[in-house]
Amino acid sequence: MKTLNILLIEDDMIEVMKFQRTISSLKLDHKIIEANNGEEALKILEKKDELPDIILLDLNMPKINGIEFLNILKSDDVLKYIPTIILTTSQNQKDLLECYKIGIAGYVLKPLKYEDYVSKMEKLLAYWSINELKQI
Repeated sequence: MKTLNILLIEDDMIEVMKFQRTISSLKLDHKIIEANNGEEALKILEKKDELPDIILLDLNMPKINGIEFLNILKSDDVLKYIPTIILTTSQNQKDLLECYKIGIAGYVLKPLKYEDYVSKMEKLLAYWSINELKQI
């Protein structure tokens, strides 16, 4: 399995720590780049020197929310190819449909139980580390 460069866009530090803990407990070698909001993520991405293989995006964030971020991302000729997976607690059907309309690679609900979260992340990252990704 290949090592992924993952851009995690999440404003809740507890969620960031949970993701980091999951990666280390699964003994995965993925590189995680953290952004606390959409604006910070865009600054990281506009450098275009080391683009992530996948983006994990929370929807409910200050400044630029997840859907606004997606619209900006998908209007860029280079960045639009980065698979973006929504990681959210939102079960809002309108959000789900809007995200797929813009062009996401997946929509994953964050489970409340830590064990369920670890299990979901393990499957998600296993899939993306065997998936053929476009080299940008």
